[in-house]
Amino acid sequence: MRILVVEDEQDLAAAIAAGLRRDGYAADIAPDGVSAIDRAAVNHYDVVCLDLNLPDIDGLEVCRTLVSEPATAGDIDVMPPKVIMLTARGSVDDRITGLDSGADDYLVKPFSLEELNARVRALLRRDTNNGNSVISQASIEMDTARHEVTAGGESVLLTVKEFALLRWFLLHPDVVHSAERLLEHVWDEHADPFTNTVRMTISNLRRKLAEAAGDHPIETIPGRGYRLRTQT
Repeated sequence: MRILVVEDEQDLAAAIAAGLRRDGYAADIAPDGVSAIDRAAVNHYDVVCLDLNLPDIDGLEVCRTLVSEPATAGDIDVMPPKVIMLTARGSVDDRITGLDSGADDYLVKPFSLEELNARVRALLRRDTNNGNSVISQASIEMDTARHEVTAGGESVLLTVKEFALLRWFLLHPDVVHSAERLLEHVWDEHADPFTNTVRMTISNLRRKLAEAAGDHPIETIPGRGYRLRTQT
């Protein structure tokens, strides 16, 4: 899952992005409203963590723009990004205005990174799995809240990036994903498009799933990409 952090305070933005990456998300940073809108026009973000006090456009206007623009991700139907407003504006009227502007959640500064990550997980569950933290496909079961995976009933220990990659496959089963698309959604803007990191991560993920369940459902489609197969 890819997240955009819109924050003009450089140290805070870096800390938020680092905390999200530790939780397995790909995180980009935009220092102002214009760059946030520009980035969202090029990349599909699942969540936007949005400061309101930006140096150019007010965050409320940025929110209205982001949630009103059509969202696409190749041939996958996607929803506009979920927006969590991160701001020092903490009055009841401020919260109401923010939510009425299209925000899905509202977090008043100062806040803990652990709470932010928990709110991100809650927002992502809302549309992807009927509010349930457990995703199941084929013989694989993933608990996104507990960060636990089983295959064939056996526990599978995954790295943060392997977990994020498997979560993407589980949420979009039987769809062929190119390496470029996986880089866009599982890694961040700093990922080298010429690297073999996707192939290596998939190889390691397959091996771990096979060790647990005796087989794995992730197949290579020559010339196109990778797919998590749910039917034999």
